[in-house]
Amino acid sequence: MKIGVLARIVATVLLSGLIWFGVQWSGVLYSPSTQGGARPMVASAQTATTAEGFAAAVRQVAEQVKPAVVQITSTQQGLSFFNEPVPQQTGVGSGVIYDKAGYILTNSHVVDGADKLTVALPDGRSFDGQLVGSDPLTDLAVVKINADNLPVATLGDSTQLSVGDWVVAIGNALALPGGPTVTQGVVSALGRTIQEPSNTQTGAGGPFLYDLIQTDAAINPGNSGGALVNLQGQVVGINTLVAGMAEPGVQAQGIGFAISINGAKQIAEQLVATGHATHPFLGISYAALSPALARQLGTQQTKGVVVGQVVPGSPAARAGLQRLDIITQIDQTPITDESTLGEVLNSHKPGDTVTLTVQRDGQGTQQIKVTLGERPTGQ
Repeated sequence: MKIGVLARIVATVLLSGLIWFGVQWSGVLYSPSTQGGARPMVASAQTATTAEGFAAAVRQVAEQVKPAVVQITSTQQGLSFFNEPVPQQTGVGSGVIYDKAGYILTNSHVVDGADKLTVALPDGRSFDGQLVGSDPLTDLAVVKINADNLPVATLGDSTQLSVGDWVVAIGNALALPGGPTVTQGVVSALGRTIQEPSNTQTGAGGPFLYDLIQTDAAINPGNSGGALVNLQGQVVGINTLVAGMAEPGVQAQGIGFAISINGAKQIAEQLVATGHATHPFLGISYAALSPALARQLGTQQTKGVVVGQVVPGSPAARAGLQRLDIITQIDQTPITDESTLGEVLNSHKPGDTVTLTVQRDGQGTQQIKVTLGERPTGQ
């Protein structure tokens, strides 16, 4: 799995880096991991019973869910000194068996570029994995194995989470032998929006992920695709990213992110049904309206995004959007940063109509209705 570093975390988390929870095997050292996690219980007569009950709850969750958390090893065909293709292990991550038919939910970056997937269960069994479908825009994928008597994790309802709830993270941290690692912490925040690490080949920024769960449960490379579980033993998130450096030389502590299970279930259903997921398509490139850009455009507007390009024939082009338009609102939501537009669009589906509030040079403010299309593959 790739381990990347991100220039910023969007929303209210002002950090400078994110790391995928995978283990990279191409001569790259493990990235520093978060050291957050257990919040100590107060050792007193009044809290002893609570502490013992909490420990028992965590132990029960681990016993219930850990058998369904698998290790996924990706292999690519490399070249030997004699130019003969030989398998090369490229990374190790995690996945969660969520269906008795052998369907496994994991991260897209866990399986990206793999020629072969090997799935190992905590009970010692190992199987070839078949990639059912992958969706890089949400960093989710479904892998299938053919096996009987599989342990299955129960998927919960992430909308029932509250900040401060205890959660348990289960995954193959650092690909340590002996099965998954179990850590515990709390839900630190809900509804986070972050951008994934940049593509190491193109340098382009990764996609934005929305409605993420922030947790301080200790998570390390290798946890990608693993389970974030509530104390009822229900999977509420898929662990995906960890904060890297808060500033040069200062490692962020106890900030990890999981994809909420409600959104993950919707993508998984599409991947199983069709092999791909559909996303709404507007058809523009844009940048946040910075003070410098506002001065250049001669506008008093301080919030919004500026349209850089309009894709010919796209929904935006058909609706009349133009280059250098400033979009200040979508439906009833003011655009406060560059992630707002994508977050609202992500809540829609192809065929929905949205109303954009647009400021255009010389023409004032106007309302433009756009019927969203389906995002083409690769965009």
